[in-house]
Amino acid sequence: MTVHEDGPRVLGGPTESRTLRLDDGDLHVRQDGPRDAPALLLIHGSASSLRSWDALVPPLAETYHVIRIDLLGHGRSGKPDDRSYATEDQARRAGEALDRLGIERATVAGHSSGGVVATALAEQRSGLVDALVLINTGPSLEAFIPQEPLPLSPDRWPPDDEQIRRFGGTGFSRPGFEVPQVLLDEVRLMTFHSLTTTMRETTEYLRRRALPDRLAGLGKPLLVVFGADDRRWRSSSAADYRAVPGARVELLPGIGHTPILEDPPGTAALLLDFLER
Repeated sequence: MTVHEDGPRVLGGPTESRTLRLDDGDLHVRQDGPRDAPALLLIHGSASSLRSWDALVPPLAETYHVIRIDLLGHGRSGKPDDRSYATEDQARRAGEALDRLGIERATVAGHSSGGVVATALAEQRSGLVDALVLINTGPSLEAFIPQEPLPLSPDRWPPDDEQIRRFGGTGFSRPGFEVPQVLLDEVRLMTFHSLTTTMRETTEYLRRRALPDRLAGLGKPLLVVFGADDRRWRSSSAADYRAVPGARVELLPGIGHTPILEDPPGTAALLLDFLER
């Protein structure tokens, strides 16, 4: 395991990065905030990395121990072609990462397909997950808005910036928003196999059972945040989560599929209010 400080100091504790050597792949983990504060695990979506949460970390890390992971196949984690990218295995690795860090209980927040991984983790490790936050995570395949075929292929990998912008264009709706260059670079760090397999496995997990059905019997506090102008999942489908007893559903007007980038202050405010309650 390698450990080093990485990035600016955040109020309450330094930014620290670790590479955890798990049995089926290396997992990159980053921590911010007071290490003795309540734990908050943030899980990114497909074709992204823990860097997608950067703007939310400073306000969250003032009072919470913020933990971020690069799922296998993403960011600075390993990208083996001979390991499983199934949602259940990604969730298991996230739980193992918390175990390695000595975390016994945590609130888990996931963006997009990261929310699917968060749900799987709550199913697997009920005693570890205190509460859940799902941000623009489609509740079922019926909520998906059909997309144009991906302009990507294995023989033309890695893609250039223009191809990535076309691929990710429906991920944003706020006028004038530009995807940070660092996130374009993160896509190029992936392999074609890890990208396409991760997306296929997320679809398979949702096909087997809708998320509200999975969550309804877990008894976990749930916050659902949706950009009202999401172009990948029907924002009206956020109401499906009301089938989960006590679920809180919030819509952000004028925001698309990625509130953590399009509206970090608004998203952080909702998260903090939920955590404090």
